[in-house]
Amino acid sequence: MVNLAHLAKDSGSKSRWYAVQVASGCEKKVKANLLQRIQTLDVADRILQIQIPERPAIKIKKDGTRASSEEKIFPGYVLIEMVMDDHVWSVVKNTPNVINFVGTEEKRRYGRGRGHVTPRPLEPTEMRRIFISAEEETPVIKVDLAAGDHIEVTSGPFQDFSGEVVEVSPERGKLKALISIFGRDTPVELEFNQVHKVD
Repeated sequence: MVNLAHLAKDSGSKSRWYAVQVASGCEKKVKANLLQRIQTLDVADRILQIQIPERPAIKIKKDGTRASSEEKIFPGYVLIEMVMDDHVWSVVKNTPNVINFVGTEEKRRYGRGRGHVTPRPLEPTEMRRIFISAEEETPVIKVDLAAGDHIEVTSGPFQDFSGEVVEVSPERGKLKALISIFGRDTPVELEFNQVHKVD
């Protein structure tokens, strides 16, 4: 949980928030590595907070059961509050799985490839909005189903029928499927917990 009071400090404060792009799926690994490097390299007074903004999610498994989880709001990014200097920049940049800071890219004068990226601090209002929206977010429903998947109905009036998914509506917790009834494909609406995916 981020300290929102900390975000409200006047912009004259030396510490600022920066976004860092990391390898896909490595957000928590980068955070753990950075926390270790902060202690080892003695920069705890300059790298103050590391956040991976998340919102609640409900994952519906193949058997229809629900499990609570967290979903990253910005996959592939970690937010760091720090007092920027060359040493701190190097500590973060040289952490395994860190790609680069988000900022303005200076084009190389010659050759190809990316130029140097000057880190751009995030605005306090931007940070406040990110963390407040993460706290207020209603759970996102995630389901392991997509159009074209084959399903079997496990409960309700169409129990034991099988069919093909044509549309998934996670926000409503429902899907539409074509089910063969009396030899004809008939579109029916089903709830996620009434079906399971057939591999």
